[in-house]
Amino acid sequence: MSPIRAGSARLSVAAVELTEQASALAMAIDSGGRELDPSQVDLAVNVVEKVRERTSIAGGHTVVALAGATGSGKSSLFNAIVGRPVAKIGARRPTTSVPSAAIWGPEPAGELLDWLGVATRHQIAADESAVIGRLDGLVLLDLPDFDSRVAAHRAEAQRVLELVDVFVWVTDPQKYADALLHDDYVAALSGHESVTIVVLNQADRLAPDAVDSCRADLTRLLAADGLGDAKVMVTSARTGAGVDELRQRLANAVAGADAARARLSADVVAVAGRLRSGVADAEPEVRGSADDALVDALSRSAGVPVVLEAVAEDYRREATSHGGWLFTRWVSGFRADPLARLRLDKTVVKIKGIDETDVRAVVGRSSIPPPSPAARAAVSLAIRQLADRAAEGMPVRWANAVADAADPGAAGLSDALDQAVIHTPLRARQPVWWRVMDVVQWIFGLVTLAGFLWLTALFVVGWLQLPDLPTPTVGQLPVPFLLLAGGIACGLLAAALNRLFVRVGSRRRANVVARRLHDAIAEVADSRIVAPVLAILERHRVVREALDRARHAR
Repeated sequence: MSPIRAGSARLSVAAVELTEQASALAMAIDSGGRELDPSQVDLAVNVVEKVRERTSIAGGHTVVALAGATGSGKSSLFNAIVGRPVAKIGARRPTTSVPSAAIWGPEPAGELLDWLGVATRHQIAADESAVIGRLDGLVLLDLPDFDSRVAAHRAEAQRVLELVDVFVWVTDPQKYADALLHDDYVAALSGHESVTIVVLNQADRLAPDAVDSCRADLTRLLAADGLGDAKVMVTSARTGAGVDELRQRLANAVAGADAARARLSADVVAVAGRLRSGVADAEPEVRGSADDALVDALSRSAGVPVVLEAVAEDYRREATSHGGWLFTRWVSGFRADPLARLRLDKTVVKIKGIDETDVRAVVGRSSIPPPSPAARAAVSLAIRQLADRAAEGMPVRWANAVADAADPGAAGLSDALDQAVIHTPLRARQPVWWRVMDVVQWIFGLVTLAGFLWLTALFVVGWLQLPDLPTPTVGQLPVPFLLLAGGIACGLLAAALNRLFVRVGSRRRANVVARRLHDAIAEVADSRIVAPVLAILERHRVVREALDRARHAR
């Protein structure tokens, strides 16, 4: 007998309600996975299957099992209820080796008895049994002794007890306090009060005052077993005392026609209660997206600071090539492209119809330096803190599942972060002021060149002693000199102003790219770390609510 407990089962369970309970239990099993106790999951699977099988059997029979220890007079009581000697009674123990059944009423019970695995069957005719109350639909089983010295007999009794609708525990004045009866059977099925009857048999062996004393003591033991509302019936199979009352109790169970559902509901409630002990009462509150601490740690691990410095340097290099002094800007062309050093530039093989970043992602990784030990430690700490928050108050199995879900693996996470950086646009459209400064520098450059060429021409004419060329002046200064000096001075001034703009613009470009990278890294954190954790918490919620529905159906 599986050791299951639960709260008291109700006296009436609707078929639809039982189906909902079993469905909820099945959902909890399917969603719970490895986070539920495997032994209890196996038991729950068996209970769900039993509900399916029992409810699929046609007919409205109620199966009642007489179970008891050796010498309790169980078979004699069976015969007394039937009204004829159906069960074999002998002096040697044990006498009952296999279950035998007595069936009342014309409705066929073959399918049910086949499911119960009971081959010995006795159909009770209407004129063969003196019955108080109507017993049509009753299937009464006489089971082997549950304390039999033959192991096969004990196993058979336990197997059938798992399947019956109503338990009748038969004991006697000598064994009513036996620990085997109370610990392994009665207490283990304490949640099945509505389908449990306790009988103190062989009362004829005691004096009336001793009967009252034994009944009071047995009632006390049953209360300790969890059956505080149980009423002990006193019978004597030899004299017939109390047998009519027991028949009436059985007739009442048959008339209700819901003992089977009550038993199955109690089984569902019991195993759901055991599974529920491995589930928390609520899920911790966890944000649906990664927090800043986790994203910052991942950003450092992905080399974002290095990338941002390269972005700023690339901006300065490009801006200088447009707004730097015309006669020195060519020097910047000899400097290495900072994004190319990291393999983040846009110089990739062109494939028609495919985005460049996708091509770069397929071609390979970037050349961003690997994270430092401090950066890796920061990521581990941030992930552990997230897992700790998500696992707060959770049972061990669920807490371990959360911790496993939060750990994406170093290699996979590193690749995902690298791809996130690769796919992030690191440049933007050229600012308008670049073109303006470029035009300005060309104007000043041409002015400088014009002044230089004019002065050169004057020098050559004077050297060759040719007639002097007309040279206009502004005040005392010749125009060619003003063009040369003014072009150089204005070009340098514009270059200085350009450097000021570049300093501001590079910071802005770095900030824009930083936000892009932050969003890209956050997506990785959400998909690789936060989403798996939330999935575990969602499964926990589904299991918790399903188990609560199984335990507390409408």
